[in-house]
Amino acid sequence: KKKARESCSLPESSWEERLANAVTPLWRLPYQEQLQVKYESQRKILQTLASRLEELGIDAQKPGGLCCPLQPVVPSPIINGYRNKSTFSVNRGPDGNPKTVGLYVGTGRERNIVCVRANHVENIPSKHKQVAQCYEEFICRSPLDSCILFHEGGHWRELVVRTTSCGHTMAIVTFHPQELGQESLATQKALLKEFFTCGPGAVCALTSLYFQESTMTRCSHEQSPFQLLHGAPHIFEELLGLKFRISPDAFFQVNTAGAEVLYQAVGELCQATGDTILLDICCGTGTIGLSLAHRVSKVIGVEVVEKAIEDAEWNAGFNGISNCEFHSGKAEAVLPQLLASWADAQPLVAVVNPSRAGLHYRVVRAIRNCRSIRRLLYISCKPEGEAMRNFLELCCPPDPRKKLTGEPFAPVLAIPFDMFPHTLHCELVLLFTR
Repeated sequence: KKKARESCSLPESSWEERLANAVTPLWRLPYQEQLQVKYESQRKILQTLASRLEELGIDAQKPGGLCCPLQPVVPSPIINGYRNKSTFSVNRGPDGNPKTVGLYVGTGRERNIVCVRANHVENIPSKHKQVAQCYEEFICRSPLDSCILFHEGGHWRELVVRTTSCGHTMAIVTFHPQELGQESLATQKALLKEFFTCGPGAVCALTSLYFQESTMTRCSHEQSPFQLLHGAPHIFEELLGLKFRISPDAFFQVNTAGAEVLYQAVGELCQATGDTILLDICCGTGTIGLSLAHRVSKVIGVEVVEKAIEDAEWNAGFNGISNCEFHSGKAEAVLPQLLASWADAQPLVAVVNPSRAGLHYRVVRAIRNCRSIRRLLYISCKPEGEAMRNFLELCCPPDPRKKLTGEPFAPVLAIPFDMFPHTLHCELVLLFTR
């Protein structure tokens, strides 16, 4: 990231180059070299984990100073235009236009943020770029200002575009209502709908058009409902022979083709048998659990986003999968209750796929203290961040003061998956056993 920022500050760089360097810092490298860069970064993470475990008195040094064997980075089946979800900001562009729709160059701390159109960014598909261009055209026609800083007024805010391999496209427009009344809001929604259904935006052929009134940076459906202005309430994706329903704010892996490769590997690493129960923590729309349901006796999914759980339950029913149950709520509240009464005789395999914030400590504690869980797969998109804390909590010696009484886990295998070509990010799957 530091190198990316340095290259952004080169005076001879165009705005397009600066944005490409900021968003896709590896875009100039041949793909095999990108994979090698990522392999080295994952190797350093495992070396750091080995050192941290040594500090806890755990002999974790393996060949190369790693905490466990590291396999080569599994490449993405699709390298360009692989993203199925893009979030575009609205802010001042290089030409001073305050209604530019694009991605940021610069930082808020340095007060040098510029919004640059993403037409040339390699990981964004053309459909997303088309919708972003149309949205910019719409708000430039609007007499209402863009909302750059909440306290300075303005209304038009970010755009989220979601697409699927089935050809579906969902657009979600975020709008700050400020002091507008219901009649004025209804007018703006009608104009937006007309633009994308009958006007120039009709070329986007949207499957779904959503509108959300939001007075904060991010807003859940529970805080402010997504309002369907046009089309179907959901879009659909196919993954490993199953069909999945996707709501506006439901989590779905951003690289669908890469997710298929990842989930197939997770299924093999679980080593599940017919009597195994799979615990799918942070399950989103149920993709992992449902794709592995045929291998196990039962799947139990936990997810904080209520709409995602509704999607997961629909997905199970539509695909004729009857051995899954899904629980809505924060994992730190739901999981301890689920596991507290678990019978030791029932073998459990846990798969966790948290956000970059990692798992809440109470979730880790519940996993540690459930003796039936002998095998744990941790899928992390930022293993050097808060996930590292989770790894140490899973592996540290028992500590009654922290109510960590269960036997510690040990890392036994690491496999990186390149879900994000051209970027520095990688999805790391760490297998823990005990």
